[in-house]
Amino acid sequence: MPLDRSLISGLALFAEMTPAEQEDILAKARSSRHPKDAVIFAQEEEAHSFFVLLAGHIRVVKTTPDGEQVIARYINEGELFGIAPAIGRTTYPASAIAAVDCVALAWPTRLWSDFASSYPSLTSNTYATVGRRLQETQQRVVEMSTEQVEQRVAHTILRLIKQAGRKTPEGIEIDFPITRQDIAEMTGTTLHTVSRLMSAWEDEGIVVGGRQKVTVSDPHRLMLIAEHRRKR
Repeated sequence: MPLDRSLISGLALFAEMTPAEQEDILAKARSSRHPKDAVIFAQEEEAHSFFVLLAGHIRVVKTTPDGEQVIARYINEGELFGIAPAIGRTTYPASAIAAVDCVALAWPTRLWSDFASSYPSLTSNTYATVGRRLQETQQRVVEMSTEQVEQRVAHTILRLIKQAGRKTPEGIEIDFPITRQDIAEMTGTTLHTVSRLMSAWEDEGIVVGGRQKVTVSDPHRLMLIAEHRRKR
């Protein structure tokens, strides 16, 4: 059964394409479901496909040479991922793991060069995505080398609610399961340190904790912590 064009017509990635172009690109895609914690592809695996996430959230995990796992970023709905050919790679630089149940579209990597020449807007949007992610990576490197742990954790949580926050009666909730260990991996610190900070912020009414949930009830105060401007 052909995939419906409405799956992609509302996504910014395909917004500049004509309906005919959207139909054409969709005809070459396959849809797949990935249950929570499923590995969609593994680091250094041959890059067989590239993807667009239609529903859910994906955790991108990098394993260091000494075996330590680091969460590089989260992929949100409407985003490209697994775009190894766009950065000149034949293997995936990191693993993609479903943070919740996910639905994605996938295209064979061998089609990338054809798409790049046939759909200039897709190419420009892809490289804009690569550029944003590179900028985010550089920002995190600066944070790791110049900021105190409290600032790094605050910046990471603020970044997550900006990317995937939803309003609730308690504040702005990160709209996917996230543990304190996940935050520790994203900020280059320990679970103990993140737990201590989060507990202190809960006591101050800045965040609300829960089972694999983080809600920011006072974003302004968290921003002051991130910018090292909170008065003690």
